[in-house]
Amino acid sequence: MTTSDVLLTADADGVRTFTLNRPQAYNSLTVELKELLLAGLTEAAADDSVRAVVLTGSGKAFCAGQDLKEHVGLLQAGDPAPLHTVKEHYNPIVKTIVGMPKPVIAAVNGPAAGAGAAFAYASDLRIAATSANFLMAFANVGLGPDSGASWTLQRLIGLGRAAELMLLARTVDAAEALTLGLVSEVVPDEELAARAQKVAAKLAAGPTVAYAKIKNVLSVAAESSLEEALDAEDAAQSALGATADHTEAVEAFVGKRKPTFQGK
Repeated sequence: MTTSDVLLTADADGVRTFTLNRPQAYNSLTVELKELLLAGLTEAAADDSVRAVVLTGSGKAFCAGQDLKEHVGLLQAGDPAPLHTVKEHYNPIVKTIVGMPKPVIAAVNGPAAGAGAAFAYASDLRIAATSANFLMAFANVGLGPDSGASWTLQRLIGLGRAAELMLLARTVDAAEALTLGLVSEVVPDEELAARAQKVAAKLAAGPTVAYAKIKNVLSVAAESSLEEALDAEDAAQSALGATADHTEAVEAFVGKRKPTFQGK
């Protein structure tokens, strides 16, 4: 495992785990942490040995969003950096998560607010601990949504529910998040890390080239006509039909054995 002061990175079974590591500040996002996370995610996207990604937090929180102490301090000092952080940090991070050509799992170990919640929404799967909760807190500080939350949240739970959670800045606990479809499962706090790693390892052993196409086709279909979605599916199937993973899967099925995928 490699370590920085604010971001921990570990590799196991084709899974790269990023742990936001500012527990004393509920893993709130400083400029340093945002830059390290963006660099780490970008590297993981390009590394063929990384076949799945897990994003989680240390301590009692997943991520409280923007570090407001740093934010206010920079504003009071006349530093323009806070005015550019959405464009320079949050947008690229979310684009990298959504565009990651391999599955991304958010292991939400506690409160997730603002940009922290948005990072979870941008992930492909969300597994929550019992103590987890989600809060779109932007309205509480006189701001609108960022980090892609306006795009991701309504696709997960619908426009009406997304508007409610953003306008009222209402906290959603893990049980309600499961009911809303905001998370795929809820597990006891002490089981979260192991469960997330198990799911990620299963995905890492799968046909990752197909996963990338599945993510792409779903993204296209969310914003297109039926005809466009059908064309995207056709293009994906044509490409995937020529992959080594597809050939291996077919041969394994005929031979009544478990396939071994290589992501090619």
